[in-house]
Amino acid sequence: MFGLGFQEILLILVILFLLFGVKKLPEIGKGLGETMKEIRKIRDERKGGKGKEKEDQKGNVISDLKKEVENIPGLKEAREIKKTADKFKNITRLFK
Repeated sequence: MFGLGFQEILLILVILFLLFGVKKLPEIGKGLGETMKEIRKIRDERKGGKGKEKEDQKGNVISDLKKEVENIPGLKEAREIKKTADKFKNITRLFK
């Protein structure tokens, strides 16, 4: 899974528990699930009308999609988790 071993994943999960607490993690997971659902829904809507759109409207579609994605709940928390995990991964590489 993404080049991470069992020990790295376990360590990341422990850090996440310490940073966000046990009660906050299900909320973050729910937000991530809703985010993925919305992204798929938006992507499917855009694919359905892709042949009808002009080339100059393509930039507008992308900017609209970015705006919609920024408003999805849990996205900021997910980015913070990813940054923390990346930092931790870089630190663990130093000790290998």
